[in-house]
Amino acid sequence: IKLYPSKFLRAKNEPVTVFDDNLKELSKEMFKIMYETVGCGLAAPQVGVNYRLMVYNEAGAPGEGKEVVLVNPKISKFSKQKDFFEEGCLSFPKIYAEVERPMGVKIEAQDVEGKKFKMTLEGFEARVFQHEYDHLDGVLFHDRMSSSVVGNIRSNLDKLIEDFSGEEKAI
Repeated sequence: IKLYPSKFLRAKNEPVTVFDDNLKELSKEMFKIMYETVGCGLAAPQVGVNYRLMVYNEAGAPGEGKEVVLVNPKISKFSKQKDFFEEGCLSFPKIYAEVERPMGVKIEAQDVEGKKFKMTLEGFEARVFQHEYDHLDGVLFHDRMSSSVVGNIRSNLDKLIEDFSGEEKAI
């Protein structure tokens, strides 16, 4: 997992144009890493791959919930209702804070075969999707926090920067 302030987390993420076994293998590997690190979502830039690909399973455990792979996702509509919820991020270990997000989204995406589809997501699933979608745009969860909330976690962010040892290769 790429940790903040890795350059991979802010880099431009290219659309996926080749739908092959490598893409399927990457998505499987991402689920494996996500489960090993006790997450419920993971975006390709978090593993050093700057493409528009994300995986999630809101249950956060293999064999439970539903594994979702989204390639080149786009948000077509946000719900007007918003709520706050404490979020964490695998790229920001042990940092949790309140983030406001729309309670629902309508999306369009492709699967690992390149087939286009649409989904309506609500509640926690919508939140997980939006968090991972932000990664595809180089937006990190503390960018969505109020200044007072960021102030509360500032020392943790500074410690991540201080402890950052540079870049290693992607998976």
